Amino acid sequence: MKKKKKDRITPAGSHPEETKAGIPTEQSGTAADVQSLPDREAGRFPVVGIGASAGGLAAFEAFFSGMPADADPGMAFVLVQHLAPDHKSILTDLIRRYTRMQVFEVEDGMAVQINCAYIIPPNRDMAFLNGTLQLLEPAAPRGRRLPIDFFFRSLAQDQRERAIGVVLSGTGSDGTLGVRAIKGGGGMVMAQNPASTEYDGMPRSAIATGLVDYELPPAEMPAQLIAYTAHAFGRPPRPATVPPRTESALKKIFVLLRARTGHDFSQYKPSTIQRRIERRMAVHQIETMEDYVKFIRQSPDEVDALFRDMLIGVTGFFRDPDAFKALEEQIIPKLFAGKDEDATIRIWAPGCSTGEEAYSLAILLAEHQEALKKGCKVQVFATDIDSQAIAAARAGIYPASIATDLTPERLARFFAAEPGESAFRIHKGIRDMLVFSEQNVIKDPPFSRLDLISCRNLLIYLDGNLQKKLIPLFHYALNPGGYLFLGTSETVGGFGDLFAALDRRQKIYQRKEDHLGARRAGLGQFLPPMTGPDTAHPRTGEKPVYPRKLPLRELTEQALLQQVVQAGALVNAQGDLLYLHGRTGMYLEPAPGESGPNNILKMAREGLRRDLTTALHKAAQTGETVPCPGLRVKTNGDFTTVNLTVRPVAVAPSASPGPPLYLVILEPAQAPGISEQWTVDSGRLSSQEPAGKDADTRIAALTQELRAKEEYLQTTNEELETSNEELRSSNEEMQSVNEELQSSNEELETSKEELQSVNEELATVNAELETKVADLSRANNDMNNLLAGTGIATVFVDLQLRILRFTPTATKIINLIQSDIGRPVSHIVSNLPGYFSLKEDTQAVLDTLVPRELDVQTAEGRWYTMRIQPYRTVDNVIEGAVLTFVDITEARKLQEALQKANDQLRMSAAADGSDTSDTSDRSDTSDKQRKEQA
Repeated sequence: MKKKKKDRITPAGSHPEETKAGIPTEQSGTAADVQSLPDREAGRFPVVGIGASAGGLAAFEAFFSGMPADADPGMAFVLVQHLAPDHKSILTDLIRRYTRMQVFEVEDGMAVQINCAYIIPPNRDMAFLNGTLQLLEPAAPRGRRLPIDFFFRSLAQDQRERAIGVVLSGTGSDGTLGVRAIKGGGGMVMAQNPASTEYDGMPRSAIATGLVDYELPPAEMPAQLIAYTAHAFGRPPRPATVPPRTESALKKIFVLLRARTGHDFSQYKPSTIQRRIERRMAVHQIETMEDYVKFIRQSPDEVDALFRDMLIGVTGFFRDPDAFKALEEQIIPKLFAGKDEDATIRIWAPGCSTGEEAYSLAILLAEHQEALKKGCKVQVFATDIDSQAIAAARAGIYPASIATDLTPERLARFFAAEPGESAFRIHKGIRDMLVFSEQNVIKDPPFSRLDLISCRNLLIYLDGNLQKKLIPLFHYALNPGGYLFLGTSETVGGFGDLFAALDRRQKIYQRKEDHLGARRAGLGQFLPPMTGPDTAHPRTGEKPVYPRKLPLRELTEQALLQQVVQAGALVNAQGDLLYLHGRTGMYLEPAPGESGPNNILKMAREGLRRDLTTALHKAAQTGETVPCPGLRVKTNGDFTTVNLTVRPVAVAPSASPGPPLYLVILEPAQAPGISEQWTVDSGRLSSQEPAGKDADTRIAALTQELRAKEEYLQTTNEELETSNEELRSSNEEMQSVNEELQSSNEELETSKEELQSVNEELATVNAELETKVADLSRANNDMNNLLAGTGIATVFVDLQLRILRFTPTATKIINLIQSDIGRPVSHIVSNLPGYFSLKEDTQAVLDTLVPRELDVQTAEGRWYTMRIQPYRTVDNVIEGAVLTFVDITEARKLQEALQKANDQLRMSAAADGSDTSDTSDRSDTSDKQRKEQA
């Protein structure tokens, strides 16, 4: 026989005292010290939204069992569970067993109070508004409802940094978009450790966003929550001015961020930056910013986490529907107006995050393009500095919860459900319209010749000086009459001379011509170096901070100082012109056709192009200076002799590394070997050349030209062979990729068939489980009726002597009510005045496994036979004890009556025996007397 003790959660003491309004009173010396009393009275306490689905009940039980048993948490809890819409929920009663807080099922408009828990009712969506919980009829059909996302979003909007989201066990991806909203508002997010879940779909989806602050088992979450809120909200508010020590620490953090990520945050809004840093400090319970600087220097992963927190932006498909509606009606038709069939519509979406708004633009364009039956090409350039966000955008896979942001028609038309319908993938037609790239709008060159720029909710994070540089940048990048689409809290500021407002409410602007003539198109003028003075020697343990790049003019002039020439150009390996020096018109001329990036190879005049191409190619391959003397360049119908030199530009060691640059030097020279003598004859110029050297000079020139052509041909052949090898390699890679895709497709088909089979098996198992549940329900009803019908008082206790269940008759013997389930037997008052060893006798039975029986009497005078015996399972495992009380009052009365009758009978028998003895004596005396007389 085995004994097995199960861990069971003990309810934490009695309920807190209540005021007249039914709200727990303040208690001293508890975790309620997390917040000051004025904050609590003002309702400014953290609100924890907890979302769960399948397997959530066990997670809830573990979560609330981990709460302090003798203290209030100092926050409110709102539980959102996926509930069956047509069944009454008993979740509220179940949660009451494991917490000392008051637990309510939410009613419409219920105000949220501190140290209370609130449960969503079935078949309702719930939102948080101005400290109250609002219930709504679900808009989505059953199976597509996402109540956790819906509540988390409203909580983030209402509570901002005081919103806390917790994602527990469940299938699907509900809660993922809500997690983004909470983090975007400055809140904190927890997720259950997948290893501790029954179903890990929801926690894994939340963790995959990279925004979860803590991954913990539910039992460990309350302690971390209390520690976080004590640090985040238990301190005095931040002063309006930044103290010098804090400012110095901020600069060090900027340096560390720039060294690890290459991005400079020093010109972001200080309030935003400081708020994000303080949130990370609260996560790690770090008191001062100086200590946080030490922490991130020792933990590079924390720098990455801070970088991700800096970039958190709330985004979604068709966010701000009114703004996108205005864009669809006012701007999209104008983009197509007057466009030819082969024209291209170019759109740029800087700060695109994970791509939802960029895809929204593409969907609007695709819808209008189909309505017009027009074949214009559409290109949407979406950029961001977050490589993880760009990777997610490129994949084009989003959680199923995006269904709340899209109409059913758009969801069905532009998205395909992934296996299991836990996510949706954007259709290839829309994906092909977008080009995602990692780009820093602050320092990297912008796109050009654009029809529309959609830069929503990026400028609000930048300070005024940086905004003043970006607005002219957008003006430069747009075509004449192009459009600028900003966020609802953003404007063009003082640049009304560059943009005209088309819709001030929805922040839609149109580009104006810059009639003032200020050529703001120079990118160097827009984006000067954002960094401060360069650090000559980095500290030990720190990564070196690369100084800014040298301006192109300075770099060119430094190189020209070493080669005093009249004309020169700075180019890259492809020949793109970066800077021109001196008068180069004799050697270069603009190429005819559409203007684009100037390339020196296309601009070279006749006689220069071939040798320039060869020399640049050779200099790029060898890294050495390549001279080409005595070239005859055709200029204005005549030939000019020029010496060409191409040499690599040596960049100073203090400059940051970049692509190699080359200096092209053009110097006029006399034709070699030719001596010209000029005389004046009759007012005309005549030339007399030595006849003996003419043929040799001509042959030398032709030989040199032939050699140059051979070198050019050799160079061309090498480039062609290289291109052929690259194409051959690419072809082999494409064939390999094609074979892998075919193999993957076959595996997916097989997996689909397997999933269908598994689905059928699960349906069968589900039907069996439903039958078992029905059987168990009937058996439970039968047992309840049996126990009630027998009239035998029965109490079941577990191994810790806590009450599990009892029959109604037992309440006459022991003072039990329904809420006593889970309480120890020793806490309950019995109606057995002469019996005080109930706990000890029950424990003795559990220790020895020997049943015990005795008669007890209640205060009302009724007698019961009490039997205590072990509770055995089907597997013969002891899991508690059973106490039964059989009413023997009538038997006891009959026994007493019988005893009394027996006593009376004995007394009568004794009396009868005495009378018989007297009669016998008298008879003997009479006989004796008769004998004497005879």
